[in-house]
Amino acid sequence: MSLSSSSLAPIKVGVVGFGMSARVFHCPLLASSTDYHLAAIVERHGEQSKLRYPQVRVVTSLDDLLAIKEIELVIITTPNDTHASYAKRVLLAGRNCVVEKPFAVNETEARELVQIAQASGKVLSVFQNRRWDGDFLTLKALLRENALGHVVEIESRFDRYRALKKPNAWREDNAFPGSGVLFDLGAHLFDQIVDLLGVPEYVTGTVRNERQIAGAPDDSFLVVLDYPAKNFKAVCRAGMLVRDKPPRFTVLGTRGTFTKYGLDVQEDQLKEGIVPGDIAYGRETPANFGVLDAEIYPDIHMHGTVTTANGKYPNFYTNIAAAIRGCDDLAVTPEQAADVIRIIELAKRSSDERRSLAF
Repeated sequence: MSLSSSSLAPIKVGVVGFGMSARVFHCPLLASSTDYHLAAIVERHGEQSKLRYPQVRVVTSLDDLLAIKEIELVIITTPNDTHASYAKRVLLAGRNCVVEKPFAVNETEARELVQIAQASGKVLSVFQNRRWDGDFLTLKALLRENALGHVVEIESRFDRYRALKKPNAWREDNAFPGSGVLFDLGAHLFDQIVDLLGVPEYVTGTVRNERQIAGAPDDSFLVVLDYPAKNFKAVCRAGMLVRDKPPRFTVLGTRGTFTKYGLDVQEDQLKEGIVPGDIAYGRETPANFGVLDAEIYPDIHMHGTVTTANGKYPNFYTNIAAAIRGCDDLAVTPEQAADVIRIIELAKRSSDERRSLAF
């Protein structure tokens, strides 16, 4: 039986917060799926969510949300320093939980959540939607087909250009735990590598405030995840002073190279109101297709574009529904989420101490 079959009762969901993450990602993805019923949203001030989702019940606190007995799944989309404490309360209340990334602001909190989830028997995951970016799905397909031979290096970048501090943005205020690009973008880049190869043996980081904005956290990082036993390393980079964007991915293998420019289209599409089910959703234009330059067979050299796989953010929530119903294993596990937080902490410590650290 399909998990989206109308014979299965939709999972009733409550969302904590109605900021950008909830408005752009979570609520549209949930609303477009027959696996879910968007039942309630926590907004401390106002009822903006009702303009878009008239059926929702608006409450003003997490306690009020947990008092709604039919809520089975709670999505945490609040600032980073609340993720662990809110997720803990949700699990102890006997509900399933999805947390926006980053999972927590330190490894101690993250490992405690893993233990609570194991003890409760409830589903706990972190919204690592970029495992379903079209470019990452394309890369995984190339690796499955051994198109590059033994891959020795992946450079993965997520760059922006904003020379000035964004006004009233807690992510750019050093006073807020979990602020800065290492927690924001590193959480995505490191998770993709962990998904491909598991945890690294060594972490080497350079984490900087390149814009030299007073009171601001890091705005740039270069982190190398090293896997000597596998003859592989991942070079993960992000910065806020990159106007002319380098490749999103550069992948080096014994048989060739794959180079991919441009970011996945789904975030911009969701902002524009293009949602799953629309024919254009998740489809990248040929202008941004990646290039494969490889010896695909002895004496046969290929140099050409690779059609980017369609992006599939809805698959994250399809998997969550299947895991809650006991039909599938969880794709993004809390153990992996905790490993990513450990990598973030090691990268910062490595930068401070100017040395490589064992995982």
